[in-house]
Amino acid sequence: VQLQAFGGGLVQAGGSLRLSCAASGRTFSSYVMGWFRQAPGLEREFVARISLNGANTYVIDPVKGRFTISRDNAKNTVYLQMNNLKPENTAVYYCAADGRLLWSSRWSDYAYWGQGTQVTVSS
Repeated sequence: VQLQAFGGGLVQAGGSLRLSCAASGRTFSSYVMGWFRQAPGLEREFVARISLNGANTYVIDPVKGRFTISRDNAKNTVYLQMNNLKPENTAVYYCAADGRLLWSSRWSDYAYWGQGTQVTVSS
């Protein structure tokens, strides 16, 4: 599967962005999808994941209540809605696909990656 992430940009603190990740191929619904981020000088960090049909989701505690992951299998797209953004959310955000259905937070368990989209939150 090939992934392309987009929707990043520059936003003021308190603002919102919705990231999208479009997947190619006919088997999108066979992948657990995840979002990761990487800030300058830091390691890639897991943010959220979603099950095959979208019924189960998980987001990390620092963004719980502000970020929501969802997917539309008919459109081969996964989303990350980010509300009440904070400067510490500034990073390059990546979408990733896991065909082994490990339900993991480790970047190494995701075999397919999008190119990343920059999110910058100004104070």
